Amino acid sequence: MVRVLVVHDATLLRSALVQLLRSADGLEVSSMPSRGEDPDGNDLPAEVCVVDGDCLEGSPSDAGPAPFWDRCGARLVVLAAPERPGVLRKAFDAGALGFVDKDASSERLITAVHTVAKGERFLDERLTVALLRASEMPLTARELSVVFQASQGASVAEIAACLHLSRGTVRNYLASAIRKVGARNRVDAIRIVQNSGWM
Repeated sequence: MVRVLVVHDATLLRSALVQLLRSADGLEVSSMPSRGEDPDGNDLPAEVCVVDGDCLEGSPSDAGPAPFWDRCGARLVVLAAPERPGVLRKAFDAGALGFVDKDASSERLITAVHTVAKGERFLDERLTVALLRASEMPLTARELSVVFQASQGASVAEIAACLHLSRGTVRNYLASAIRKVGARNRVDAIRIVQNSGWM
């Protein structure tokens, strides 16, 4: 019996994933939201965590407590979309073994869980090119931090104070980020970075 934990912030989708996985043989399934403390009704750590890729998101400088799947040593299966390579990169950096397209069939998810439970890698075909694109993050960590602060509505002066930079340096980082992602302006750069899942 493979113990599986489903992590998703949307209650309805989390419940649907639990019911789907419970319909498969050999899986014992529990669930929790991504910010939850402990899985519901599961005293033993999970062997496999099925996590919505968007639950991996946060600010580039997040330094909060490790997520449950890290603390219990579970193998990670991430649900992702090919048009969000940044999410795939975060999943890869988090040590995910399984990558399942959000548009895949239920059989693909069940296969991924069983494959990852054995310690093997599972990669949906539709995510292959997106995962390769994920390795081409165009921004440096500092540029990403500046864009993230700008996305929160911070002015150049506020970003400079927060990141201990001069205003001119912040403007240079913003200009560089705008150029690198092919944006027209700061707002367009924020949109492109967010839509790609980089922050």
